Amino acid sequence: MPSRILIIGACGQIGSELTTKLREINGIENVIASDINTRKLDLVNSGPFEIIDAKNFNAIKDCCKHYNIDTIYLMAALLSATGEKYPMEAWDLNMNSLFHVLNLAKGGTIKKVYWPSSIAVFGPTTPRELTPQHTICEPTTVYGITKQVGERWCEYYYKKYGVDVRGLRYPGIISHKAMPGGGTTDYAVEIYHEAIKTGKYECFLSENTNLPMMFMDDAIKATIDLMDAPSEDLTIRSSYNLAAISFTPKQIYESIKAHLPDFTMTYQPDFRQAIADSWPSSIDDSVARRDWNWQHRFDLDAMTKVMLKALRKKYHNLI
Repeated sequence: MPSRILIIGACGQIGSELTTKLREINGIENVIASDINTRKLDLVNSGPFEIIDAKNFNAIKDCCKHYNIDTIYLMAALLSATGEKYPMEAWDLNMNSLFHVLNLAKGGTIKKVYWPSSIAVFGPTTPRELTPQHTICEPTTVYGITKQVGERWCEYYYKKYGVDVRGLRYPGIISHKAMPGGGTTDYAVEIYHEAIKTGKYECFLSENTNLPMMFMDDAIKATIDLMDAPSEDLTIRSSYNLAAISFTPKQIYESIKAHLPDFTMTYQPDFRQAIADSWPSSIDDSVARRDWNWQHRFDLDAMTKVMLKALRKKYHNLI
């Protein structure tokens, strides 16, 4: 029998593509999408959809009972850059939504939880190169603090109550289907759009800021692979390190310029530079590769080809 899945925050950058993929695998009627609004009408109209505030415990519980949900993917969050502007809102959403879902699992309403963490759990005291699974975590952003605390609660609920909770520390995610939602790595999405639309881009990070990144297809694959892995194979219940590629703004510029020779880029670092400087430049995800055979598929140049092809088609159709 297919899982009955609820995705909270389904209209977000990752949530929207995760919803589509899970519906392909499990059937449209078995994947209920939810968000606080209906801003992505294509997703709203493509299958079951409920308006749910992730901070509302009773709304989540009622939805789970109505649809007989057994698995929740909690994708709702305020990200790093937005969280610095609205710190209390970020804490409220990111933490209380997690408690609601963990407590539903603890009480037996649902059986399995997916909750994403981030490289934002790391900080300036973390080893920057090949950051290990177990290391110093002293985050400097509200978003990072919520993710660090959330990781500890996930492991606590697993050990104390047997909750089957799983998570990944996402790097920067790059996609042509959904616009980013207020993260420090957003430049790596915006740059492709502007390369096609205007032929130029002003980057809010300096040219040699090296950060871990990942193409959306790999992020979705990793998420589903982790959730499909046998419980007994998993050794991490906080969140697994996850990696694919690392690159700088200059390197992504050169990758795009190989296809668009007239493309130009300037640099005007803003407050997000300090956030980026506190994060690792590469991640050691050997535990994920050992435990559930994680393998990424896209390098920078392969990703650039897909991004430019898709965005050429998108903007050509809008003209």
